[in-house]
Amino acid sequence: MLSDEYRYKILKRLEANPEISQRELAGDLGISLGRVNYCIQALIEKGLVKANNFRNSNNKKGYAYLLTPCGIEEKARITVQFLKIKIDEHAALTKEIKGLRQEAGQIRARQHNGTPSKKGMK
Repeated sequence: MLSDEYRYKILKRLEANPEISQRELAGDLGISLGRVNYCIQALIEKGLVKANNFRNSNNKKGYAYLLTPCGIEEKARITVQFLKIKIDEHAALTKEIKGLRQEAGQIRARQHNGTPSKKGMK
């Protein structure tokens, strides 16, 4: 299954570098070559990406992956969705950090006042 996160990341990289190899893409994303191949095939089947053959300087067969107009629209939609997810994650982390800072401040205050921590109490 192709998650929105991987769809976003793959579309973003293909748009920036259409001649990127699947091996390079796998390395960039930290996923297997097979998974990249599966994801690209799914994007091609959905009509979001078109693969064109070309030959590089080593005379090896290669592909240029081009986003279709539908692919560009999908990338824009996913970008907005991905941004919202990241903003929500940031808000949750900010709240958690605030709580941890308060807890750390209370621990320091107890230590400064000579009050034993709960851990040291029996």
